[in-house]
Amino acid sequence: MTITSSQAAQILALQAYATFLDSGNNTAYFVYYSGDKPTSIDVAANAENALCTLTLPKPCLKQVLSDGIELHETNTALTTQAGVVTFARLYNGNHEPFADFDVGLIGTHITLNNTNIALGSSQKLDNIFFNPL
Repeated sequence: MTITSSQAAQILALQAYATFLDSGNNTAYFVYYSGDKPTSIDVAANAENALCTLTLPKPCLKQVLSDGIELHETNTALTTQAGVVTFARLYNGNHEPFADFDVGLIGTHITLNNTNIALGSSQKLDNIFFNPL
């Protein structure tokens, strides 16, 4: 049986996610990875495939919208190795994985202008929105 909650309840749940991201002594961060996305968020991502780390400010919540939440933009990060970004994993301030996101040029969770990133290139996420399912 599927339970459908109200829009207001879903927005509150998204705010709780932002609180989870801010937990810990550090800030939340995205890591871009090349290669295959793990089959589950409980499977560690291959650290050898990490291309760059983009940190969020603390608190990461920028604003609550009528249809979701917006997080602040990430810092500008330099890539530590060249590769094709296939997915990103978002970690909270305790380095606990929160979610995996498909990365591509169109029709993915995270849309980039170019997924083939060069060593030392600058990366940044300007607009980050979470919407209820």
